[in-house]
Amino acid sequence: MPEIVLTVARYGFIILLWIFVFTVVGVIRRDLFAGARSSRLVAAPRGVGPTVASAKPAKVKRGRAARQLVVTAGALAGTRITLGETPITIGRAEDCTLVTTDDYASARHARLVPRDGQWFIEDMGSTNGTYLDRAKVGAPTPVPLGVPIRIGRTSFELRP
Repeated sequence: MPEIVLTVARYGFIILLWIFVFTVVGVIRRDLFAGARSSRLVAAPRGVGPTVASAKPAKVKRGRAARQLVVTAGALAGTRITLGETPITIGRAEDCTLVTTDDYASARHARLVPRDGQWFIEDMGSTNGTYLDRAKVGAPTPVPLGVPIRIGRTSFELRP
């Protein structure tokens, strides 16, 4: 085999190896610093945003406000968090309110935000998604009492 072919093959292999290394470093960096970017909840004006014709507005029963977040499945099953006025962050990062060891959860996977007496679930750009009763959450979505929220193998729900 001519020497020029071997030289081109060597340099091509080295270039492909460096592309792989930079890609891996970028993915790791993005996962480690996921919470560093701005993650403010911005409410869209009324009438703007995705709408679903078959979706019914969530009914908030008087006197039955969510007071606890209860983990119903997964490694943390049985864990209860008393809800207040502060948002609840869920993920693998140590600074999250609910730290899960689920392999399918991102560092900062999702958060629950109180707004106007109701709680909203918001996916924070996770890889595997957040599900509210089998429906993938794409925008801040109101969470009714007793409806399961699933992140990987972990499920939890709001209770009075």
